[in-house]
Amino acid sequence: MDEFQSNPDSEPHLLGGNIELAGFRDFDGGSMIVLKKIIGNYARRFTDQYGSEKLTLQVRRDTDSFALTGSVLRQGQTISAEHAEKNVFFLVDTVLKKLEKELTSA
Repeated sequence: MDEFQSNPDSEPHLLGGNIELAGFRDFDGGSMIVLKKIIGNYARRFTDQYGSEKLTLQVRRDTDSFALTGSVLRQGQTISAEHAEKNVFFLVDTVLKKLEKELTSA
């Protein structure tokens, strides 16, 4: 995934205390509302059902696509997943589903 460049304005943004987002500042307000809703729903489920303590997502942009790295901290262990995709909404959902699959099998 070397073709993706980190956004220079990608300092982490805290969302709800246990969610850390990096690289999301360039998205418009409407997109962020939808993304925060998707991310928040998964984060709540991760906490309620699997006892996760923190969710971290970092998005990187290329000319026509995105790459996302996600991790969940649970009981001192970090579970990670990543994916690349052109549609950021599908991308976020895919990475969060991968994380949930890892949480259920851990």
